[in-house]
Amino acid sequence: MGIPDYETIMLPLLEFAADQKAHTPREAVDAMTERFNLTYEERRQLLPSGQQTVIANRVGWARTYLKKAGLLESPTRGYFRITQRGLDVLKSRPERIDVKFLERFPEFLEFKNPTKTKYDKTNGPVIQSASTPEELLADAYQRLRESLAADLLSMVKQCSPEFFEMLVIDVLVRMGYGGTRQDAGQAIGRTGDEGIDGLIKEDRLGLDSVYIQAKRWDGVVGRPEIQKFAGALQGRHARKGIFITTGRFSEEAHEYVKNIDSKIVLIDGEMLVELMIDNDVGVNTVRSIQIKKIDHDYFTEE
Repeated sequence: MGIPDYETIMLPLLEFAADQKAHTPREAVDAMTERFNLTYEERRQLLPSGQQTVIANRVGWARTYLKKAGLLESPTRGYFRITQRGLDVLKSRPERIDVKFLERFPEFLEFKNPTKTKYDKTNGPVIQSASTPEELLADAYQRLRESLAADLLSMVKQCSPEFFEMLVIDVLVRMGYGGTRQDAGQAIGRTGDEGIDGLIKEDRLGLDSVYIQAKRWDGVVGRPEIQKFAGALQGRHARKGIFITTGRFSEEAHEYVKNIDSKIVLIDGEMLVELMIDNDVGVNTVRSIQIKKIDHDYFTEE
């Protein structure tokens, strides 16, 4: 079945609270986890932010919506319990409780849409979704990031060999390699084959060095190229290497680096642009959204 959406959780959550006791959010998550027979992996699955499990997020929003409709209440900080309205709803034996069901309650309509209309004459109909707000934000962010990554890779493939050399240096320095950009630039020299080839410090202290090769290829880099690179490492008595390409690596290339003594990291075009985005190379921030939550410690009275 998988992890249920927050609307599917609403009725089981209200039924869980039917004992009229005060419960904690943690108890609710545990109860829903058992109710829907979630696997160990499903229980641990995180939102893209990595700050909360998916099931906890969805149970939390189901609880919030039920509270906004007056079916649950907060008797004290950190607890919730069913209201008389919630008990009355359960007595009517609904087959399902979702956003549409909750719209019969004026308090919920006010929460959902202060204008109390399902249609905005400017923007069109309000879109319903079974995803929580965090999931909608995460999905929108991921789609924007994927679009940016595709455009970025296209631009990288079009840049000159000299600019590509500078780009790779910038990425590695932003990641903490090479000390300063000047040091990294001096450590790497052109090879004349539209790539770069050289040594860079593994860290700012220069405790170890990493051999680097980068190729602006549109196609697939196979095992023979990686074998040549591994041979170059051995010739320089180097143990670590990074092979960067704007294309992709074959399965044979990936398998080969798993079975050799030298540590070689393969960075294909997709990973390269992801590193560029994560380290702000060639991109800038146009908007930043902060998601805030209540600081319960602030409201603790001693």
